[in-house]
Amino acid sequence: MNSWNETIGQTIDLIQDGRDIFSNQYVILALTFAAFFYIRRLQQRTGWMLLNPILIAIVLIIIYLKITGVSFAVYKQDAQLIDFWLKPAVVALGVPLYLQLDAIKRLWLPIVLSQLVGCLVGIVSVVVVAKLCGAPDVIVLSMASKSVTTPIAMEVTQSLGGIPSLTAAVVVITGIIGALVGFKTLSYGHVSSPIAQGLSMGAASHAVGASTAMAYSSKYGAFASLGITLNGIFTALLTPTILRLMGVI
Repeated sequence: MNSWNETIGQTIDLIQDGRDIFSNQYVILALTFAAFFYIRRLQQRTGWMLLNPILIAIVLIIIYLKITGVSFAVYKQDAQLIDFWLKPAVVALGVPLYLQLDAIKRLWLPIVLSQLVGCLVGIVSVVVVAKLCGAPDVIVLSMASKSVTTPIAMEVTQSLGGIPSLTAAVVVITGIIGALVGFKTLSYGHVSSPIAQGLSMGAASHAVGASTAMAYSSKYGAFASLGITLNGIFTALLTPTILRLMGVI
C-alpha cells in the first residue's frame, strides 16, 4: 500500500514538474524569441507577406498557452525582460535618426506638413468609417488614436472616456495590417522615396511599421521613427478638437 501511494505521489510530482517547465521563465523567453526569429527568417526566404513574424508569433504563443494551461498573467510576468529591453530598443532608434539629421533639417517643412495631414486623415477616416458602420460613440472614441503607439493611444482614449483595452487591441491590429500591406500599397501608389515610405510606415502603423521599415534599411527606419514621434504628438494634441468638431464629443 505504501509503495502504491509513493508511486502516485511520484507521478503527481512528475506532472507538476512538467507544468513548471512549461511556465519556466527561460523556456517562455526562448519560445517567444524562437517563434519570432524563425518566422522572420521564413518570411525573408519565401517573401510571403502573410508570414508576418509578429502576427504568427502571437498566434503560436496563444496556442502554446492554451495547450499547456499556462495563464497569460504567468506569461506576462515571465516575459518582463522583453518589455524591459523594449524601452532602450526604442531609444536606440534615435541613432539612425541622428544620422539623417541633415536631411531632416533640409526637409523639415514638408515632413511636418505631411505628418499633420496624415494625422488628420487617420483620425477623420476611422471616425467616418466607424460612424457609417453604426458604431456607438464609445467605440469611435476608442478607435480614433489607432495609428500611434500603445501608451499614447491608451492615454488619449482614457482622457476622452473611451475603452483603453479596446484601443490597445486596435493599435496592434493596425500595426500588423500596416506591416503586411504598407510597402506594397506605397509601391502601388508609385511612392519610391525612402523618406516618404519611412514616414508613411511610421505614421500609419507606429512601432510595428518602423520595425518593418528598419528591416529594409536604417534610413527607412530612421524616418519611420520620426513619423511615429510626430504623429504621436499631433494625435495627442489634435484628437479631442477633431472629435469635437465632428460631433463625437
